[in-house]
Amino acid sequence: MSAPTMSAVPTRSKMDTKTITSLAMLTGVSVIIAWMSKLMPPVMFLDFDFKHVVVCIGGFTFGPFAAAIIAILSSFIEMLTFSHTGPWGFLMNALGTASFCCTASWFYQKKRTKQGAVIGLGLGLVVMVAVMLLWNYFITPLYMTGAGGELVTRAQVAAMLPTLFFPFNLAKGGMNMAATLLLYKPVVTALRASGLVPPSQSADGKKFSLGFLLFSLALLATFVTFALVLAGVI
Repeated sequence: MSAPTMSAVPTRSKMDTKTITSLAMLTGVSVIIAWMSKLMPPVMFLDFDFKHVVVCIGGFTFGPFAAAIIAILSSFIEMLTFSHTGPWGFLMNALGTASFCCTASWFYQKKRTKQGAVIGLGLGLVVMVAVMLLWNYFITPLYMTGAGGELVTRAQVAAMLPTLFFPFNLAKGGMNMAATLLLYKPVVTALRASGLVPPSQSADGKKFSLGFLLFSLALLATFVTFALVLAGVI
């Protein structure tokens, strides 16, 4: 068997470097978006943010493992910089982001079409809501404090699951789902033009769908309105 040629080595190294560069860039962008999202009105101590969009773009492009890497790294950077919830907040942040984005990316890798993206993101939304309800029940009493500065009890958290945590995560996940559907194509097209991501493998090619655009806009408007109601803005 002949030895591999020297020309094959730089190509593989170059692809690895591009992937690492892209993941690092997406991680940085997700942290910036999470920080900017602090400007949105919170629901109690819960913040709406759109960083899931960036993580899903990475996952749709490079796979669910890449989505997990970006989710964990961005959550860790947030903990070290502007987050005030410490390690427990980091854990909840990473769990919520990874459960949504890894599920969506896993399904999209199997069905790389617009329909696959919608179904994958819908599954990600369902999984994230379920995961966060479970872990809010177990972990939130370890770090959430009440008006007097005391830790809330597990019974108090259980009472908030259907009235606070469920609608909050549904609204947050729904907004990120709609925004991902709207932004994935133009963002990835720009990244491909810069050579940072590989060519498209989508079965939909470059076809433009007005119906898909209107569906995504309607979905975003619905969940943004829902979020504003929860935040007490409208």
